[in-house]
Amino acid sequence: MAIPDQFIDELNARTDLVDLVSEYVPLNKKGGSYWGCCPFHGEKTPSFHVVPDRQIFKCFGCGKGGGAVRFVMELENLPFHDAVAVLAKRAGIQVPESAGASPDARARRDKLIEINRQAALVFHRCLYQNEGAEALRYLHGRGLTKGTLTKFGLGFAPNRWDGLILALGEQGYDKRDLLDAGLAVSNQEGRIYDRFRNRVIFPIIDVRGSVIGFGGRVMDDSMPKYLNSPDTPVYNKSRNLFALNLAKNTKRDSVIVTEGYMDTIALHQAGFDGTIASLGTALTPEHAQLLARYTKEAIIAFDSDKAGVSAAQRAIPILEKSGLKVRVLRMQGAKDPDEYIKSFGRDAFAQLLERSENHVDYRIQQIYDKFEMADDTQRIEFLREATGLVASLHSAVEREIYGKKVAVLADISAEAMAQEVKKELRRRIQKEKKKQERKDLTPATQLQPKARLLRYENIRSARGEEGVIRLLLLDPALSAFTPSLTGEMFSSPLLGKTYGMLCERHQEGLSPGLDGLTPYLSGEEMDHLTQILAEVQDMTNVAHAMMDYIRIIQEEGSRRTQQGDDQLLAIQQRYRQKKAYMEEKR
Repeated sequence: MAIPDQFIDELNARTDLVDLVSEYVPLNKKGGSYWGCCPFHGEKTPSFHVVPDRQIFKCFGCGKGGGAVRFVMELENLPFHDAVAVLAKRAGIQVPESAGASPDARARRDKLIEINRQAALVFHRCLYQNEGAEALRYLHGRGLTKGTLTKFGLGFAPNRWDGLILALGEQGYDKRDLLDAGLAVSNQEGRIYDRFRNRVIFPIIDVRGSVIGFGGRVMDDSMPKYLNSPDTPVYNKSRNLFALNLAKNTKRDSVIVTEGYMDTIALHQAGFDGTIASLGTALTPEHAQLLARYTKEAIIAFDSDKAGVSAAQRAIPILEKSGLKVRVLRMQGAKDPDEYIKSFGRDAFAQLLERSENHVDYRIQQIYDKFEMADDTQRIEFLREATGLVASLHSAVEREIYGKKVAVLADISAEAMAQEVKKELRRRIQKEKKKQERKDLTPATQLQPKARLLRYENIRSARGEEGVIRLLLLDPALSAFTPSLTGEMFSSPLLGKTYGMLCERHQEGLSPGLDGLTPYLSGEEMDHLTQILAEVQDMTNVAHAMMDYIRIIQEEGSRRTQQGDDQLLAIQQRYRQKKAYMEEKR
């Protein structure tokens, strides 16, 4: 059974959006609203807006918007029901028991979480049984202690096609349950078998302590070396980080980012408890945004080989855009953190952390290493590439400091370097200006929703429809002016659907807030409706404004009907002409 709309209304009445958002984002009051840096994407200039009297948030950078429930859904990567539960607990009220009684999305999510928990227990037990002896020797050979194996819940997947299927079958779970959880796969003949076989298993645990997926590693040189759970209703590799459930509690001021499970586990065992890894994929903006909630600085400790250096180069701007200070570890004499600690010890690695480079120094050095500076042609190429990097820095002070460093490396004057940086900066500003001018020349494009699937076919009608929606959200009593207006008269399917829902809510005595619409709309639809509600609306003569909006909708509706009739007449005329021509030929 769905959560009653009346409960959502009560929850919103007890939730102050400014207080809620302030628990995650520092906000500054400006006029009647609040501004801060967006928690959903990296930015240095605040574009995240909270409007208390409308109880909405809107980011003018990434476009996300909504009310309290949507904020928690996006921030914690939760489905609607779970986000409501989080807010209800915060407000000290109980979600109606009937709301979670039926097998809905929440029940399915809870079931998958429990299946994963039971699977983790099965894998961990197998590690200490006869068939797991080789895996246990492998992990001990990697230097992991029994305490570490227990702390991370490491396990072993038996070298059988149905080891996990049989073990969980005894607990009442069938093969289809394991398919849903990503623990089993089905071949073309429909045969279902274990996904993980003869592999060391790493449980993936989210920040709330739930097992949401698994990674499996072979113990020899066979491929693929790592096998990970597929995306499921509870697991998304691009929005979760390995060991963040532990690293979030570190007392250190920074978090170490490694490339894999073993590096992260080895560092935790050595006492570096603020260490995480991405999950079988390159670092994503979602990863960076998640990490930025728990730390202000990230130290990249990727492998020292060519692939690791390239991965670090890609990760730096992603982390920096999320507002994180970024440093990079340069290891010599070892290919990864695990090997470095084994070769040189914990204290040596701690000293290496202290000497980790500012990411700009690191990137300049990487560019420098690509060129032979004794060759004037290559020296010019180094300067060209390094100038682009320095010009991309936000602060004039940073540009001057790093410009001087590049000048020293290239053996040119600081003045010449400053001139080149200034020229490149001007070029970039001009490029952005032209891009903005092109956008300004197409004002109709600016009025379109960002999501292509929501694009308007009739801009004039849609603007009137937006006005009706905005006024009903601000003052539901204005529905008295819309008895002759129906959702079918709207040119935009989204706005027509929203209008119908708002009318129903008004008739049932429910609040007009956006949160009440959240379970019925996609994220992109909610973002666009928030954009509509965030627009300035003159409330001095709202009745007149409402009638103007309705008039526009009716005029454009009549025009569409007329055009439809004209098209039908044209088709009929072409048909008659073709028929007459065929008769003449006979």
